[in-house]
Amino acid sequence: MKRSATALLTALAPVSWGTTYAVTTEFLPADRPLFTGLMRALPAGLLLLALGRVLPRGAWWGKAAILGALNIGAFFPLLFLSAYRLPGGMAAVVGSVGPLFVVGLSALLLGQRPSARNLVTGVVAAFGVSLVVLKAAGALDALGVLAALASTASMSAGTVLTKKWGRPDGVGPLALAGWQLTAGGLLIAPLAFLLEGPPPALDGRAVGGYLYLALANTAVSYWLWFHGIGRLSATQVTFLAPLSPLTAAVVGWAALGQALTPVQLTGMALAFGATLAGQLGAGRPGPRRSGTRRPWAGRPGADGPLRTAPARTPAPTAEPRPAGRAR
Repeated sequence: MKRSATALLTALAPVSWGTTYAVTTEFLPADRPLFTGLMRALPAGLLLLALGRVLPRGAWWGKAAILGALNIGAFFPLLFLSAYRLPGGMAAVVGSVGPLFVVGLSALLLGQRPSARNLVTGVVAAFGVSLVVLKAAGALDALGVLAALASTASMSAGTVLTKKWGRPDGVGPLALAGWQLTAGGLLIAPLAFLLEGPPPALDGRAVGGYLYLALANTAVSYWLWFHGIGRLSATQVTFLAPLSPLTAAVVGWAALGQALTPVQLTGMALAFGATLAGQLGAGRPGPRRSGTRRPWAGRPGADGPLRTAPARTPAPTAEPRPAGRAR
């Protein structure tokens, strides 16, 4: 599949996540963020486990637990905590710095030097999102800001580690998503019952809302997200994230009657333009440090087919050449 088609499919994940706020406020019980996170993660994870019919082996039990904690188990509760404690769209603004986190972590863990283009694009995306969702005033809650930063850092680290570790031989993105959603849901479950008590009574609207969140919003979306991580660069994937608050703004305008101001429309244009620039500028991994190798190289399905260069014997008089940068 071409990278452009893969990017479009991966983009459906943050677009779906952008509908979460409207579904939560219009269909689900109020003030149950942990229970909602549990109902998103665990049923979706168990469904994907049943479809994939593959369990982790060896070191992948630990890796799946770590990725599940970063991408789901820590991310969901921290995200909901920040949303409840911060005014307006401040949580989305803080979360929009995710591409910058991924650029830094890719340099640290994947050996990819950050480019000026990616840094500028990340700043423009964050600024555009701030124009769309940031509304006036109110004192900022320190715990809410820390939770928003921690949730962004958690998802960013999970994205980069997913790219670094790749997938075991014979394991597709469906099974990988199932492992992480199940592990994350199991981490959220005791917190939900300890802090929020027994599950609330659910009517038909709530059941429909939870079914949508578990199936389309989580099972399908995270499968597409991890499929994209396996085929695109970590930076390219994370530059799709601003589509989530942009979708939330469009859904609020179309379905909830929320007006869009000229400033918000300008912000949407900036953020969407930065998203496109992120796909064009991050499609190829940046220069790598000498001596490093692609951690996913040689794994079928992790980054395209395995290509092996034919061995060549150097001329007897040739001096050894220094290792060049990976291309």
